[in-house]
Amino acid sequence: MSKRAQSLTEPKAQARPAAQYDLVVFGATSFVGQIICRHLMSRIGINQGVNWAIAGRSRDKLEALRAELLKVNSAQRNSLKQSKGQLDLLEADARNESSLLALCGQTRVVMSTVGPYALYGEALVKAAVQSGIDYCDLTGEPQWIRLMLQRYESAAKASGARIVHACGFDSVPSDLGVWFMQQAAKQRFSQPLVRISMRVKRIRGGASGGTVASMLNAVTSAIKNKAERRDFANPYSLCLDADAKPASRPRQFNQKSARFDPDFRAWSAPFIMAAINSRVVFRSQHLQPDQFGQSFLYDEAMLTGSGLAGRVRALSIAGGLAAFMTAAVLSPTRWAMQKLFLPEPGEGPSESAQREGFFDLRFIGRTSDGQVLRAKVTGDRDPGYGSTAKMISEVALCLLDSQGKSSFAGLPTAGFPTPSVALGQSLLDALEANAGLTFTLEDHA
Repeated sequence: MSKRAQSLTEPKAQARPAAQYDLVVFGATSFVGQIICRHLMSRIGINQGVNWAIAGRSRDKLEALRAELLKVNSAQRNSLKQSKGQLDLLEADARNESSLLALCGQTRVVMSTVGPYALYGEALVKAAVQSGIDYCDLTGEPQWIRLMLQRYESAAKASGARIVHACGFDSVPSDLGVWFMQQAAKQRFSQPLVRISMRVKRIRGGASGGTVASMLNAVTSAIKNKAERRDFANPYSLCLDADAKPASRPRQFNQKSARFDPDFRAWSAPFIMAAINSRVVFRSQHLQPDQFGQSFLYDEAMLTGSGLAGRVRALSIAGGLAAFMTAAVLSPTRWAMQKLFLPEPGEGPSESAQREGFFDLRFIGRTSDGQVLRAKVTGDRDPGYGSTAKMISEVALCLLDSQGKSSFAGLPTAGFPTPSVALGQSLLDALEANAGLTFTLEDHA
């Protein structure tokens, strides 16, 4: 049974009453929230062992979504009689702390899709910590995660809450991929890998307005805040003792331009999600140093092919990314991009585009004595939406299943664990069984 803290500043805990719901999806009517709810409907139905509810600010939108979900449920099961009860609606506002505290008081796990999280996410994290429940989200905003760690990690440990950020394409495949590699290395070589590189071999997917808004908000915030600019340059920004122990951590490689990658015998370009993914991986190392060692190196990039064509593609991607970041920094060009080119919040890839999307990630790792291990991680849907919806759903269900089971995973403790630290093999198994992901060792390039 989880504990509930009296307050964030006074973490004396008391027993928490039984929750009405197992899981609540907050922000259910957002673009990705709707995809998540459709997946949950097909994955667990209504009250078929998991009692879940949808939550958000607008009751009208929630009722419209429920009607759609019930129609899907009816078509799938031929009869609503096979579902017990109704799908409940909970009204709550991301900026109303009392409504969020009431929401968290009714559930064992809460999932948040409301971004940009730096603008709308803190109140729900605070409520989950106060309530001593488990929380997961889709944030790719490292500056916000660091702020949440600074403000609430101690209180989460006291209340029993587990706050798990970055549970979608950023950064589950990277985090679990590295975890998978390290487990295999221990079995095969009896030692950890001291360096791992991840390369995006193939990917197909679209961006939504919410993702773009989060990226632009992060850039805008960093322009105004010197500390955030410093954190953006620090790969260990989610390891909160990084500044206190600068000499104890190695300098990490951060690819900023086109380069030929001898490990993969192909040209490569910067990968836009490397900033958040690498920081989550380094937090996993920070929380489980015995799994990595103290001198672990990790980097990410995109493969663009061999020969002249591969080099041209790498230069084009690197140049385009640099141009985007430059335009995002300058207020006039940022405004023009938002108005003329970029999708609005609530917009995203079509259902057919989500089904046709995929990703194929390749990993190579080396031990301190030069032994090599290769692996690949694949997903069967659009990475940012179709696949992300399935990933965070499995994180939420694994968090639910792990409650009260001290041996469920390597470290199911309270605080701010990463997906791999919180759930380990159980999450990997669930992703392969229910989310269309594969984790495979390779004996060749």
